[in-house]
Amino acid sequence: MKADPRGVLTGVHFIDGDHACCEGALAAGARFAAGYPITPSTEVVERFASRVPTVGGTFIQMEDELAASITLQGAVWGGAKAFTVTSGPGFSLMMEHIGYAAMTETPCVFVDVQRGGPSTGLPTLPAQADMMQARWGSHGDYEIIALCPNSPQECFDLTIKAFNLAEEFRVPVMFMMDEVVGHMTEKVVIPPADQIEVTPRRHTRKSVDNYLPYETNGDMVPDMAHAGEGYKFHVTGLTHDEHGYPNMTPPVQDKLVRRLQNKIRAAADRIAMFEEQNLGDAEVVVVSYGITSRVAQRAIDLARQKGLKVGKLRLITAWPFPENKIRELSLKVKAFVVPELNLGQMVHEVERAAAGKAKTFAVSHAGGSVHHPEDILKVIVEASR
Repeated sequence: MKADPRGVLTGVHFIDGDHACCEGALAAGARFAAGYPITPSTEVVERFASRVPTVGGTFIQMEDELAASITLQGAVWGGAKAFTVTSGPGFSLMMEHIGYAAMTETPCVFVDVQRGGPSTGLPTLPAQADMMQARWGSHGDYEIIALCPNSPQECFDLTIKAFNLAEEFRVPVMFMMDEVVGHMTEKVVIPPADQIEVTPRRHTRKSVDNYLPYETNGDMVPDMAHAGEGYKFHVTGLTHDEHGYPNMTPPVQDKLVRRLQNKIRAAADRIAMFEEQNLGDAEVVVVSYGITSRVAQRAIDLARQKGLKVGKLRLITAWPFPENKIRELSLKVKAFVVPELNLGQMVHEVERAAAGKAKTFAVSHAGGSVHHPEDILKVIVEASR
């Protein structure tokens, strides 16, 4: 393998989703990762560990996921783009530090290759049961962004997008893969570096004397400075004012937490990404994501062969949830069908956004394997009546 000076391994490759995710991180400018081995995510950082020294970066295997999830944040404040990778139990351990990243507005990426749970569960088999945990897993009020690839190509493309969104909004971004997509091997096209859009760090242009670490410039996202550059700032998980110092009064809490939420909510429609197909005449819409969206495609095709008016809405961004799109569709269609590898998570968001205007049908699966298309088709037929 030969990479260009920016570390981009250009050309056509036949690699799995985990390895494609690693290449996307490198192409996005990630030069630091910390992690602890856990199936089925380890291959991402195994490849990173071998690739990153060639472009001047570092990988550290930590003693556990708690250490990994805070070490990457230190790297960010030192000036690096950084990420960590985990699954299941490790993701649970990282929740405290995801909240810390949200509160300190540390731009970073958490890759979760989902597997069956709870607890140790099914280490080598797929699920999609971490979706609500990604959004609500840490305590308090905050917002994150979460992306859901359904192919190795998207593992490359959307990893870059994840880093770009982290930098733009200074927020932790969740990259919600699943075991099948992580271990699926397909063609991945990696373009030259000059054709890859990379969002730089929001570094302050103010002088040391005029810089306030959490002062915003109209878009609710403050500029950053890095440790060692002469700027004086305090990074704390406590409620803080524009100076970064603790100020634990109700007015400051209200101002800070509302801004942490609103910087994402105000841009939700711009952030939200989804793939739509045959929605113009649809009476039933199948809402899916990740590996399940590929199985659902077969069910949709079979349904249309039967003459049923079925459309597709594939979630690429799970959070923020595209509720305006669901609300718009709910005024036009009979029902939504939501297959997912859990016993009901994102289906509740669809039902909430539809607000009773259209019925919502879950196609639940506890994980361990993917759906049979015929099981999804059966519910599509029921929803079409």
